[in-house]
Amino acid sequence: MRPTPAPLPIIEAMSSPVLEVVVPVYNEQADLEANLRRLRSYLDRRFPLATLVTIADNASTDGTWTRAVRLERELPGVRAVHLDQKGRGRAVKQVWTTSEAPVVAYMDVDLATGLDALLPLVAPLLSGHAEVAIGSRLAVSARVVRGTKRELISRAYNALLRWVLGAGFSDAQCGFKAMRTDVARALVPMIDDDGWFFDTEMLILAERFGMRIHEVAVDWVDDPDSRVDILATAGADLRGIWRLWRHPRTLPSAASTSTASSTGTPPASPAPAPVSYPLAGPTPGEAAGLAGAAR
Repeated sequence: MRPTPAPLPIIEAMSSPVLEVVVPVYNEQADLEANLRRLRSYLDRRFPLATLVTIADNASTDGTWTRAVRLERELPGVRAVHLDQKGRGRAVKQVWTTSEAPVVAYMDVDLATGLDALLPLVAPLLSGHAEVAIGSRLAVSARVVRGTKRELISRAYNALLRWVLGAGFSDAQCGFKAMRTDVARALVPMIDDDGWFFDTEMLILAERFGMRIHEVAVDWVDDPDSRVDILATAGADLRGIWRLWRHPRTLPSAASTSTASSTGTPPASPAPAPVSYPLAGPTPGEAAGLAGAAR
C-alpha cells in the first residue's frame, strides 16, 4: 500500500506563498492584462492563503510579453517568465518544477473556470488527502456553458481515455489543475508532451503511479475566442493516447527499484515530508476550514 502523504502544517507567517498559480500564455495581448488584474484582485480579497501568480509566456509573437512585464512591475504577487519555445505543457513544466511554494496550480488566461473552485482544488493537497487535484466540467454538479460541438468532443475524448487507457478521472482537459510541488518535481519531468496533451499524460501517469486525484466540480463558461485548433489538437491527442497505450509505465516492484534508473521508471517514493505554509492573514477559522473544503 502506498504511504499516505503527511499534511502540510499551518503556521501564521507571511514570508512566502503557499500556492503558485501559473498562467501559460501565447499571443494573449488582448486578454492578459484585464484577466490577470481580475485574478490578482480575487486572490488578494477572497483567497485565504498567500499566493504568487506567474505569467508563463511561451514564445508569443505579439505584445504579450511586454504586457506581462508591465503587470509584474505594477502588481505585487505577480511575476513573469519567458520561454523561447511554444507549448502550454512546456510552460507549466518550467514553473512547476522550479517553484518554491508547497503547492502549484495552473489555469487558463481566459479564466473560464470560476475562481471560487480554487480553494476546494488546493485544500486536499494541503491536508494530505491527495497528490493531484483537477477541475471537472463533466462532474454531475458542474455548471457548464458551451456549445454542443465542444461538449460532444469533450465527452467523446474522455470516454476514449477510459476505454483505451483505463482512466479513472472524468475530465482530462479542463485548464484548472493543481499538484503538490514535491510530487510535481518527481512526476512532471517524466511527461514527454510539451503541448496540449500534457494534461492527459500527467493524469494517466499519476494514476499508474498510485497517486490520488481529487476532482472538483467547476462552473465553466466557454471562451468564444479560444486559440485552440480543435483538429490539430485532436490529432496530437490521438497520437499521445497511442503512445501511452503502446508504452505503459507502472511502478516497479521492490525487487526492481535498483534498476529503475536504467529503465526510466521511477521507484515508489516515500510519503512527502511535511512542509510549513503561510496564511495570507491571521485567521485560524479560515485555516481550519481547509479540512472541510477538502471533503
